[in-house]
Amino acid sequence: MALIPLESNPDVMTKFIHQLGVPLKWSIIDVYSLDPEVLAMVPKPVLALILLYPESEKVHEYNAELEAKIKAEGKEPPSNVFHMQQCVSNACGTVALIHAVLNNLDQIELQDGLFKDFLEKAKDLSFTERGMLLVNTASDIMDTHEQLAQEGQTPVPPKNAPVYHHFVAFVEKDGFLYELDGQKSLPINHGPTTKDKLLENAARVCGQYMARDPDEVGFTTVALVPTE
Repeated sequence: MALIPLESNPDVMTKFIHQLGVPLKWSIIDVYSLDPEVLAMVPKPVLALILLYPESEKVHEYNAELEAKIKAEGKEPPSNVFHMQQCVSNACGTVALIHAVLNNLDQIELQDGLFKDFLEKAKDLSFTERGMLLVNTASDIMDTHEQLAQEGQTPVPPKNAPVYHHFVAFVEKDGFLYELDGQKSLPINHGPTTKDKLLENAARVCGQYMARDPDEVGFTTVALVPTE
Protein backbone atom coordinates (compact mmCIF):
# COMPACT_ATOMS: atom_id res chain seq x y z
CA MET A 1 0.00 0.00 0.00
CA ALA A 2 1.25 3.49 -0.84
CA LEU A 3 -0.16 6.97 -0.47
CA ILE A 4 0.33 10.12 -2.50
CA PRO A 5 3.17 11.93 -0.65
CA LEU A 6 2.24 14.98 1.38
CA GLU A 7 3.99 18.12 0.18
CA SER A 8 6.09 20.25 2.54
CA ASN A 9 3.53 23.02 2.15
CA PRO A 10 2.53 24.99 5.27
CA ASP A 11 -0.96 25.82 3.97
CA VAL A 12 -1.72 22.18 3.20
CA MET A 13 -0.26 20.97 6.50
CA THR A 14 -2.15 23.58 8.49
CA LYS A 15 -5.41 22.61 6.81
CA PHE A 16 -4.62 18.97 7.60
CA ILE A 17 -4.09 19.46 11.34
CA HIS A 18 -7.14 21.75 11.62
CA GLN A 19 -9.36 19.17 9.92
CA LEU A 20 -8.14 16.56 12.39
CA GLY A 21 -8.90 18.61 15.51
CA VAL A 22 -6.03 21.03 16.22
CA PRO A 23 -7.47 24.44 17.21
CA LEU A 24 -7.10 27.34 14.77
CA LYS A 25 -4.71 29.06 17.19
CA TRP A 26 -1.92 26.74 15.93
CA SER A 27 -0.46 26.65 12.42
CA ILE A 28 2.41 25.28 10.35
CA ILE A 29 4.77 27.87 8.85
CA ASP A 30 7.88 27.80 6.68
CA VAL A 31 11.27 28.24 8.35
CA TYR A 32 13.22 29.67 5.45
CA SER A 33 16.72 29.37 6.91
CA LEU A 34 18.57 27.93 9.89
CA ASP A 35 20.46 31.20 10.38
CA PRO A 36 19.98 32.61 13.90
CA GLU A 37 18.59 35.89 12.51
CA VAL A 38 15.84 34.04 10.65
CA LEU A 39 15.10 31.68 13.54
CA ALA A 40 14.66 34.70 15.83
CA MET A 41 11.71 35.85 13.69
CA VAL A 42 9.77 32.59 14.03
CA PRO A 43 6.69 33.07 16.28
CA LYS A 44 7.03 31.59 19.77
CA PRO A 45 6.46 29.18 21.31
CA VAL A 46 7.67 26.70 18.70
CA LEU A 47 6.07 23.35 19.54
CA ALA A 48 7.83 21.29 16.86
CA LEU A 49 10.21 21.57 13.93
CA ILE A 50 9.65 19.24 10.96
CA LEU A 51 12.47 18.50 8.53
CA LEU A 52 12.04 17.17 4.98
CA TYR A 53 15.31 15.75 3.70
CA PRO A 54 16.47 13.86 0.58
CA GLU A 55 17.03 10.16 1.18
CA SER A 56 20.46 9.86 -0.39
CA GLU A 57 22.85 6.92 -0.07
CA LYS A 58 24.78 8.80 2.63
CA VAL A 59 21.62 9.28 4.68
CA HIS A 60 20.62 5.62 4.26
CA GLU A 61 24.05 4.55 5.53
CA TYR A 62 23.86 6.90 8.51
CA ASN A 63 20.32 5.81 9.40
CA ALA A 64 21.25 2.13 9.14
CA GLU A 65 24.19 2.66 11.50
CA LEU A 66 22.01 4.63 13.90
CA GLU A 67 19.27 1.99 13.88
CA ALA A 68 21.82 -0.77 14.54
CA LYS A 69 23.22 1.23 17.45
CA ILE A 70 19.72 1.77 18.88
CA LYS A 71 18.95 -1.95 18.73
CA ALA A 72 22.33 -2.90 20.22
CA GLU A 73 21.77 -0.62 23.22
CA GLY A 74 18.46 -2.36 23.92
CA LYS A 75 16.95 0.67 25.62
CA GLU A 76 13.27 0.91 26.41
CA PRO A 77 11.50 3.80 24.66
CA PRO A 78 10.61 6.76 26.92
CA SER A 79 7.02 6.22 28.02
CA ASN A 80 6.14 9.91 27.85
CA VAL A 81 7.02 10.28 24.13
CA PHE A 82 4.34 9.37 21.58
CA HIS A 83 6.19 7.53 18.80
CA MET A 84 4.68 5.41 16.05
CA GLN A 85 5.88 3.34 13.13
CA GLN A 86 5.32 4.37 9.52
CA CYS A 87 3.70 1.29 8.03
CA VAL A 88 2.62 2.76 4.68
CA SER A 89 4.81 4.17 1.91
CA ASN A 90 4.69 7.98 1.59
CA ALA A 91 2.89 8.43 4.92
CA CYS A 92 5.90 10.09 6.58
CA GLY A 93 4.35 13.56 6.37
CA THR A 94 1.24 12.44 8.24
CA VAL A 95 3.32 10.52 10.80
CA ALA A 96 5.52 13.60 11.39
CA LEU A 97 2.45 15.78 11.96
CA ILE A 98 0.99 13.21 14.38
CA HIS A 99 4.31 13.19 16.27
CA ALA A 100 4.38 17.01 16.35
CA VAL A 101 0.82 17.35 17.65
CA LEU A 102 0.44 14.41 20.03
CA ASN A 103 3.68 15.24 21.87
CA ASN A 104 2.45 18.74 22.67
CA LEU A 105 -0.88 18.12 24.34
CA ASP A 106 0.26 20.16 27.34
CA GLN A 107 -0.19 23.17 25.06
CA ILE A 108 -2.59 21.96 22.35
CA GLU A 109 -6.12 21.34 23.58
CA LEU A 110 -7.43 18.96 20.94
CA GLN A 111 -10.99 19.46 19.78
CA ASP A 112 -13.23 16.45 19.23
CA GLY A 113 -12.09 14.87 15.99
CA LEU A 114 -9.78 12.39 14.32
CA PHE A 115 -6.60 13.17 16.28
CA LYS A 116 -8.43 12.82 19.60
CA ASP A 117 -10.07 9.55 18.54
CA PHE A 118 -6.76 8.15 17.29
CA LEU A 119 -4.94 9.10 20.49
CA GLU A 120 -7.57 7.43 22.66
CA LYS A 121 -7.06 4.14 20.79
CA ALA A 122 -3.29 4.44 20.36
CA LYS A 123 -2.02 5.81 23.68
CA ASP A 124 -1.41 2.41 25.32
CA LEU A 125 -0.16 0.63 22.19
CA SER A 126 3.39 -0.13 21.08
CA PHE A 127 5.37 1.64 18.36
CA THR A 128 4.36 -0.95 15.75
CA GLU A 129 0.77 -1.32 16.96
CA ARG A 130 0.23 2.43 16.61
CA GLY A 131 1.44 2.30 13.02
CA MET A 132 -0.84 -0.59 12.19
CA LEU A 133 -3.75 1.16 13.89
CA LEU A 134 -3.30 4.10 11.53
CA VAL A 135 -3.36 1.76 8.54
CA ASN A 136 -6.15 -0.56 9.61
CA THR A 137 -8.66 1.57 11.52
CA ALA A 138 -7.86 5.25 11.09
CA SER A 139 -9.09 5.42 7.51
CA ASP A 140 -10.45 8.94 7.99
CA ILE A 141 -6.94 10.24 8.74
CA MET A 142 -5.57 8.44 5.68
CA ASP A 143 -8.42 9.78 3.55
CA THR A 144 -7.63 13.32 4.74
CA HIS A 145 -3.98 12.75 3.81
CA GLU A 146 -4.97 11.60 0.32
CA GLN A 147 -7.32 14.55 -0.18
CA LEU A 148 -4.81 17.19 0.93
CA ALA A 149 -1.85 15.57 -0.81
CA GLN A 150 -3.54 16.64 -4.05
CA GLU A 151 -3.72 20.31 -2.99
CA GLY A 152 -0.02 21.13 -3.09
CA GLN A 153 1.74 23.37 -5.57
CA THR A 154 3.59 20.62 -7.44
CA PRO A 155 2.06 18.03 -9.80
CA VAL A 156 0.68 15.01 -7.98
CA PRO A 157 2.92 11.96 -8.59
CA PRO A 158 1.49 8.47 -9.08
CA LYS A 159 1.01 6.59 -5.83
CA ASN A 160 3.73 4.04 -6.60
CA ALA A 161 6.24 6.51 -7.99
CA PRO A 162 9.55 6.46 -6.06
CA VAL A 163 9.83 9.24 -3.48
CA TYR A 164 13.26 10.41 -2.41
CA HIS A 165 12.36 12.64 0.53
CA HIS A 166 11.42 11.87 4.11
CA PHE A 167 9.86 13.82 7.02
CA VAL A 168 11.01 13.70 10.66
CA ALA A 169 9.77 15.76 13.60
CA PHE A 170 11.66 17.32 16.51
CA VAL A 171 9.93 17.96 19.84
CA GLU A 172 10.84 18.75 23.44
CA LYS A 173 9.73 16.36 26.19
CA ASP A 174 10.78 16.64 29.83
CA GLY A 175 13.85 18.71 29.02
CA PHE A 176 15.17 16.66 26.10
CA LEU A 177 15.15 17.13 22.33
CA TYR A 178 13.73 14.10 20.54
CA GLU A 179 13.84 13.30 16.84
CA LEU A 180 10.78 11.23 15.92
CA ASP A 181 10.95 9.13 12.79
CA GLY A 182 8.42 6.46 11.88
CA GLN A 183 11.23 4.46 10.27
CA LYS A 184 13.40 4.31 13.40
CA SER A 185 12.44 1.98 16.23
CA LEU A 186 13.08 4.48 19.05
CA PRO A 187 12.93 8.25 19.51
CA ILE A 188 16.41 9.73 19.03
CA ASN A 189 17.48 11.72 22.09
CA HIS A 190 19.63 14.65 20.97
CA GLY A 191 20.35 15.88 24.47
CA PRO A 192 19.00 18.54 26.84
CA THR A 193 16.83 21.38 25.63
CA THR A 194 14.06 23.64 26.86
CA LYS A 195 10.85 24.70 25.18
CA ASP A 196 12.43 28.10 24.53
CA LYS A 197 15.53 26.51 22.96
CA LEU A 198 13.71 23.82 20.96
CA LEU A 199 13.93 25.66 17.63
CA GLU A 200 17.60 26.55 18.05
CA ASN A 201 18.63 23.03 19.09
CA ALA A 202 16.48 21.27 16.48
CA ALA A 203 17.94 23.57 13.81
CA ARG A 204 21.41 22.44 14.88
CA VAL A 205 20.48 18.79 14.23
CA CYS A 206 18.90 19.73 10.90
CA GLY A 207 22.18 21.43 10.03
CA GLN A 208 23.95 18.13 10.69
CA TYR A 209 21.64 16.41 8.19
CA MET A 210 22.59 19.04 5.62
CA ALA A 211 26.30 18.76 6.42
CA ARG A 212 26.20 15.00 5.77
CA ASP A 213 24.93 15.72 2.25
CA PRO A 214 26.46 19.05 1.18
CA ASP A 215 25.67 18.45 -2.50
CA GLU A 216 21.94 18.05 -1.86
CA VAL A 217 19.62 21.06 -1.88
CA GLY A 218 16.23 19.45 -1.25
CA PHE A 219 15.94 20.26 2.46
CA THR A 220 12.97 22.17 3.88
CA THR A 221 11.88 22.96 7.43
CA VAL A 222 8.49 23.93 8.81
CA ALA A 223 7.41 24.68 12.38
CA LEU A 224 4.27 24.24 14.48
CA VAL A 225 3.68 27.65 16.04
CA PRO A 226 0.92 30.01 17.24
CA THR A 227 -1.21 31.45 14.44
CA GLU A 228 -0.39 35.11 13.93
